[in-house]
Amino acid sequence: MNEILSLELVDDKLKILDQTKLPLHEEYILTDDYNRIAIAIERLEVRGAPAIGIAAAYAIAFSMKNKIELEKSFESSYQRLRITRPTAVNLFYALEEMKKIFFENISSKGIFKILLQRARELHNDDKKMCNNIGNNGLDIFKKKSKVLTHCNTGSLATGGEGTALNVIKTAFKVGLIEHVHVDETRPLLQGSRLTAWELSKLGIPYSINTDSTAAVLMNGGKVDLVITGADRIACNGDIANKIGTYNLAVLSNYHKIPFYIAAPSTTIDFDCATGENIKIEMRDKKEFNFFGDQQILPTDINAYCPAFDITPNQLISGIITESKIHQPPFSFKNV
Repeated sequence: MNEILSLELVDDKLKILDQTKLPLHEEYILTDDYNRIAIAIERLEVRGAPAIGIAAAYAIAFSMKNKIELEKSFESSYQRLRITRPTAVNLFYALEEMKKIFFENISSKGIFKILLQRARELHNDDKKMCNNIGNNGLDIFKKKSKVLTHCNTGSLATGGEGTALNVIKTAFKVGLIEHVHVDETRPLLQGSRLTAWELSKLGIPYSINTDSTAAVLMNGGKVDLVITGADRIACNGDIANKIGTYNLAVLSNYHKIPFYIAAPSTTIDFDCATGENIKIEMRDKKEFNFFGDQQILPTDINAYCPAFDITPNQLISGIITESKIHQPPFSFKNV
């Protein structure tokens, strides 16, 4: 299996695999400019809740490189990064961690190196969490299974081996995966462009389907379980994930198919009581009007473009984290 790295620290710069160019071209961005990293997050050149948080942590560290007015520089980078993506809570977790370390060490001469070390630690922590999620997820399999997944939750979305896709990868290693059905994930095709690319590199049998094919697959007995990631988890177990996840949860419930979420504990928002409190990011209608660089719809067309939806907790069979599989009824508390 080939190693896939979405983010890599190289000579005190961040090397980002540009996911907007995949699967046709593997191109990289190498930068130590926090604003360039912020742009990469907004453009989805780097995406996936854990990866966004890690990229932001490195960006905060880079903003302290050779700076004299530390507080002013920190505030500028902090505010710039926090407006990049509003739904993924990992971004705000990482920013708050870096803020804490900054003010604890503001008098230190080596503030850049201190912050860079904390960013590295957050990166390594995510790698460990991904590994544990993969191993914990083995318990959801009762037999060699046909799995359906949505969006992208592999190495491209994290600092490690992935969340939901790493559960699939780990299960495949021990002979528990028969086939993976990949939702294309409209409108930006993270499933067909990214997840299929990862599965192909990993040698895992898969096929791509349109998002609207999921019901037919389920009704035909071609899906044993569904597993997706999450960008934010409320304390009651409601989750925000890529638009179309809620549809899958409803369909799974109707067809009596287990529906699981896999995400690190950094995705839990302990200040968010329910999904009603989660802010949903709205995307530009250009993502409908264009297919890559090719315009396919008139520019004056009206479009409704939420990036995420909310899946209520009662539709979720379990939430796989690095510590365990949480079973309903869900109640997450910060301890």
